[in-house]
Amino acid sequence: MSDLIANVFGTAAAACSIVSFAPQMIKIWKTRDASSVSLKTYSLTVICFVLWVVYGVLSGAWPIIVANAAALVMASGVLIMKWRFRDGTPDKT
Repeated sequence: MSDLIANVFGTAAAACSIVSFAPQMIKIWKTRDASSVSLKTYSLTVICFVLWVVYGVLSGAWPIIVANAAALVMASGVLIMKWRFRDGTPDKT
């Protein structure tokens, strides 16, 4: 029973980590403005998820790999939009 409880909590934590980036992504996409997003924070967050994925690969822990890879995609999306919409307008390059 304790494995089931641990897996429920782990799954809930992974889902929260992944979904937590959605509101920021949606807001940036709708407004085309990412000026209020911290470049340093999201850069560090992306690095953090990369390190977690590498740790998961090295330790063979697929739940860590899957959860953090999905969160990495979401955080990277915010970071990409930060660069693209940094001044409130899309980059024309």
